[in-house]
Amino acid sequence: MSADLPAIRRLSSSDAPAYRELRLLGLRAHPESFGSSLAEEAGKPMPWFATRLEQRAVFAADRSVTSGLCGVAGFYRQDGANQRHKGVLWGMFVRPDARGTGLANRLLARVVEHASGVVEELRLTVGASNTTAIRLYEQAGFRPYGLERRALKAGDAYFDEMLMALSLHDSAGETANTSL
Repeated sequence: MSADLPAIRRLSSSDAPAYRELRLLGLRAHPESFGSSLAEEAGKPMPWFATRLEQRAVFAADRSVTSGLCGVAGFYRQDGANQRHKGVLWGMFVRPDARGTGLANRLLARVVEHASGVVEELRLTVGASNTTAIRLYEQAGFRPYGLERRALKAGDAYFDEMLMALSLHDSAGETANTSL
């Protein structure tokens, strides 16, 4: 871990402008990696982003007050009564100039730490061709459980997504080893 990387913190509604800026950067740079589109989210008003931050756990790191967020990852718990044991890691993105610093590992560890107190299993989807992200998730203990063909469509191109899961509790209900 780089000594100059800031702490990971949970965002609040007051972080909406910085979150919006980073989210739109991710959607612009990697439209094949997100279920939403740049056009869809760029048209959302700032209160929409603030509400998202209040309703979901979104973690990020700031470089400084002036240069904004350098990475982000979100978590939410499934809604249905019979699905509340599962959570979803979503919207993970690290600015290109912050990649290779250990920030992605730290963001992932923070989401896993948060989720382990809330759900039994953490799930995610990742572009099947994104070998760097798949390796990151596998190193954290996530295991593939399926492949959704043509899961996303950006423009005229289709993209497959790998479905991955991390068990946070063993069969006796104890918290599983989630060290990264």
